[in-house]
Amino acid sequence: MEIVPTELPGVLRLRPRIFSDERGWFAETWNEKTFAKLNLPTHFVQDNQSRSHQHVLRGLHFQLQQPQGKVVRAVAGSIFDVAVDIRRSSSHFGKWVGVELNAQNPEMLWIPPGFAHGFLVLSESADVAYKTTDFYCAPGERTILWNDPTIGIKWPIAGSPVISSKDAEGTPLDRTELPLA
Repeated sequence: MEIVPTELPGVLRLRPRIFSDERGWFAETWNEKTFAKLNLPTHFVQDNQSRSHQHVLRGLHFQLQQPQGKVVRAVAGSIFDVAVDIRRSSSHFGKWVGVELNAQNPEMLWIPPGFAHGFLVLSESADVAYKTTDFYCAPGERTILWNDPTIGIKWPIAGSPVISSKDAEGTPLDRTELPLA
């Protein structure tokens, strides 16, 4: 597996080795020994998968209690995946990085605890799968406004995305309750 750093320290693109032939391709997307050798987390407690339609935007989510690290990948379709640094002590606080993940390439994104996460579906639909390092904690979940101008995410969409009422009620970063670190 190849690790490609992003502009945000700690957020990493993970590129599994692809084995192709006339039948298609194969890639190993998770191997505890490989992750350990690359100094990535090896303890995951939950696997999640969502299916969303084109122009659906989910996020920006994080948890105050039980902060989660995530390994995210698109198993069908294509998404624009975003991580926002919400660590107050970080020199990158409020900065974001976005990458396209798609089913044609099994590249994944590692988003450590201390980052908010969201994605926009670029294709007709997309299935997104992700592993988490801690369990979902509903009372600790927070949502940052997806279009907060102080963050300035350049979502690749003309017009408005389709969002949930929870995401529509997200708060701007400067008014969001954040972890102490």
